[in-house]
Amino acid sequence: MAGQGLSTDEVQGIREALAAGRKPRVVFTEAAGQMAGQLGQVVELTDPAASEEFVVVRFGRDELPFSPADVAIAPRGAGRRPAAEAKPEPEQPPAAPEPAFVLDTPRVPAPRREEPRAEQPAAEPKPAKRAVKAAKPKTPPGLTVTLAYAEGEWTVAAQQGTKALARPYVVKPAEALRMVALVDVPGVQEAVEQILAAERAEAEQQAEKLRAELAEIEARLAELREAR
Repeated sequence: MAGQGLSTDEVQGIREALAAGRKPRVVFTEAAGQMAGQLGQVVELTDPAASEEFVVVRFGRDELPFSPADVAIAPRGAGRRPAAEAKPEPEQPPAAPEPAFVLDTPRVPAPRREEPRAEQPAAEPKPAKRAVKAAKPKTPPGLTVTLAYAEGEWTVAAQQGTKALARPYVVKPAEALRMVALVDVPGVQEAVEQILAAERAEAEQQAEKLRAELAEIEARLAELREAR
């Protein structure tokens, strides 16, 4: 008979067995519906926070997720067929001795006795089978896209779950402003525009300073040419 599901300690034991390279055998409980009483192997434990069906069981050629209530630890020896017991051969009855002299007389057939036929009871309708529980698709991990500004550079990075899809790479200020405009979050676009305005003012000051230095160098060069 199927058990009542996996306890917290049993789930931890399965997790340790998987880490050691083993695939624990489990039996489906009544909560699994039509599959109750059948055996499977645990091949993976996914994140319980993402879905309550985090016990991945191999059943035949399929690998489906189930909740801890759907399976229980299989008892020892489950699924093994006992060795067939050797049946003694029936003893042959001894052959009847043949008579020394047999009269060739026709046999009169005995009257056939008809026995009343017993009426078979009507077959009881079988209960409807419970539908197999449909496996829920795995929820994909969350996706995070980060737009950052530090030390005069705009960078964009992307991460899905614990996997980094794109390391921070530099984008132009105009591209950063367009990305923020698509989000349309109050206050964010104003903050980006303030940063761009400050960068623009600083760049203009540097350009003005460079122009003044260039004019001074040009004047000095003109004086040197006249001194020939």
